[in-house]
Amino acid sequence: MKIQKILNILTLITGAIAVTTTSLWIGKQAYSWLPPQAAAESRLIDDLISFLVTLGALIFLGVTSTLMYSVIFHRAKKDDYTDGPPIEGNVTLEVVWTAIPILLVFWIAGYSYQVYEQMGIQGPMEHVHFHLPMAMQSAYAAPKDPASDALTEPVEKIDVLAKQWAWVFHYPQKDITSTELHLPSDRRVRLALQSADVLHGFYIPAFRLKQDVIPNHTIDFEFTPTRTGEYRLTDSQYSGTYFATMQADVVVESPEDYQQWLAQAATQKPSVANNQAASEYAQASNQSVKTGWTTVAPAVAPLVNAH
Repeated sequence: MKIQKILNILTLITGAIAVTTTSLWIGKQAYSWLPPQAAAESRLIDDLISFLVTLGALIFLGVTSTLMYSVIFHRAKKDDYTDGPPIEGNVTLEVVWTAIPILLVFWIAGYSYQVYEQMGIQGPMEHVHFHLPMAMQSAYAAPKDPASDALTEPVEKIDVLAKQWAWVFHYPQKDITSTELHLPSDRRVRLALQSADVLHGFYIPAFRLKQDVIPNHTIDFEFTPTRTGEYRLTDSQYSGTYFATMQADVVVESPEDYQQWLAQAATQKPSVANNQAASEYAQASNQSVKTGWTTVAPAVAPLVNAH
């Protein structure tokens, strides 16, 4: 009897170690499921997602392993159709399986809150600011110091206009406009987000950043690109018939290449930008067969220095 009890304890310990190790491995794999980390803030989000995947795998494997163990080692004997023992309840077990989910929920909520604190989100009715996660401090954890504001001032400010159905980027430094978002790497950037018509969503998956763009509001949106390359900006909010065409290229380049691009774009005369939504709308208008659906005409294509 003692040997059987010892074997059961060893089986439990071995199973717990195997489940925990496998869950941690699955959590590490979650990093490869996501786009490359292209902004300083993306690591915070990826760590949170990895944590949630690890926790979910631990619960799933733990429950599944317990069920399999019960089915294999504690099943009824062949041709045994008798009822099990009449157990009314177990207060200890009920307290445990109630307390554990509550603690897990508080753990997830606390960790998620810390991540959003570190990213400096001030709330849905306030301007949204994303800061470098170097000190990992909230944007409003301490009173603002004018001297520190001068040190943390973004090196580049860009105006972003969202409209049906195009993104337009204006660079006040050189007074140029483009349909591509160019950003310097390893430099803080502040975007002034505006909408010309309806609700839009500024979303770059590689940056793990998303912000609603609200009509009649200017929202300051700060982050730090860290990985050079080309990425994709999409509209995360349904904004009308051609919202799927509302995409733009995001080019992250070295500060030197960024300044060179600004200087080159400043030498180009403004011209009408290509607009996929306007082209599709024109084709639909020229069709002899009408669908009967009412469609909002796309906004006038902007004049830009760089397409």
